Amino acid sequence: MASEQLSVRVNSARLPDYIGKIVRLACRIVQKNSDVMTVEASDGGEVTVQLCKGVSIDDPFIEVIGKVMDGTTIKMMTVVNQGSDLDLKLVNDTVELIHDPRFMTRMFM
Repeated sequence: MASEQLSVRVNSARLPDYIGKIVRLACRIVQKNSDVMTVEASDGGEVTVQLCKGVSIDDPFIEVIGKVMDGTTIKMMTVVNQGSDLDLKLVNDTVELIHDPRFMTRMFM
């Protein structure tokens, strides 16, 4: 699988490194409007998500898959509902391990 086809898991601090790329952001919904929502990423940072039409968001915790538009905004492609009890600290610890140089190129690229 080519590395350009991967959707790397990120937190809000990692977004600027992936502008123009597809990522996965586990988060908690803070506020949702008809075409945009604000979420809290696993590291506590706020991210704006531009919603796509036709997705069903049923849970307070979700994983957004989408294109990073800038350092604080993702344009959603799809969403994965994650339930009502997701340990964001554990998610963030995992994200940071993924991005650790010791593991990133060996295991995730």
